[in-house]
Amino acid sequence: MDKPNQNIPFFSEEDVRRHLPFETLIPAIRDALMAFSAGTLQQPVRTVLRIAPQGGWFGVMPAVMGDVFGAKLVTFFPNNAGRLPTHMATIQLFRAASGEPLAILDGRLITEMRTAAVSAVATDLLAPQKTPVLALLGSGVQARSHLEALRLVRRFEEVRVWSRTEAHARRFAEETGARVADTAEDAVRDAAVIVTVTSSGEPVLRGEWLAPGAYVNAVGAVGPDRRETDDAVMQGRIVVESRAAAEVESGDILLAGATIFAELGELLANPERIVPGPRFVFKSLGIAVEDLAAAVLVIRQSGILAVG
Repeated sequence: MDKPNQNIPFFSEEDVRRHLPFETLIPAIRDALMAFSAGTLQQPVRTVLRIAPQGGWFGVMPAVMGDVFGAKLVTFFPNNAGRLPTHMATIQLFRAASGEPLAILDGRLITEMRTAAVSAVATDLLAPQKTPVLALLGSGVQARSHLEALRLVRRFEEVRVWSRTEAHARRFAEETGARVADTAEDAVRDAAVIVTVTSSGEPVLRGEWLAPGAYVNAVGAVGPDRRETDDAVMQGRIVVESRAAAEVESGDILLAGATIFAELGELLANPERIVPGPRFVFKSLGIAVEDLAAAVLVIRQSGILAVG
């Protein structure tokens, strides 16, 4: 009897960074979302365990993708802000043919990058073609990743950033060339693309500030009692990664009583559904197939392991 692999490779954050460029990640995420909405990938809604009294949570996110299956184990501790990453994770992959452990990967950077890549896929599909101004509400790692990823799908003449901590916004602006906005409203006015990537549990974006035709990526809030957008923002056409996940995990949707227009994978497969009308709002939550798609890409790019 053959023995299972006794030397399971571990891919550190630096390994992930070396093998996961956005130029290859964005197409891989696009393909995974289409396959998910078509029902060819297997994935349940994540299981979440609240960690009290620290105010954090621990999530388990399994999925099957062809010849690989696995899960991301992720923690979210918002009180870490300014001290430690708010999101930390590991991902374990297995061979679907045998259940043999395949690899373990640090998941923090994968989470950061795949989140921005999903927003890039959505922006490329749903945002106006002319996008002179990008507004970022939030100035942490997700703001940086989103700026890098979105610049691959749209051209911005001006980038504005706002943060609840002004010093953070100014540091972000110095590093990226963005302009600091005094208020969230100042950042958003006349912007064609708006991204909310804060750790706020209360609305930071109001619909009355949005220009006609503006497009929104609502990213930061995860959980049925957390939201970054008000009811007016959520009157647009709401697009999600997974209906099943959004119906239990998205406070932006649940607290506004908003109706889901479509899954992103459905629109990628049927772009004729994207016709003039109310603005599009992409509510991002993150799903396991995105993490697995990124992890498999790291392994393939590394050349250490051959995967299907």
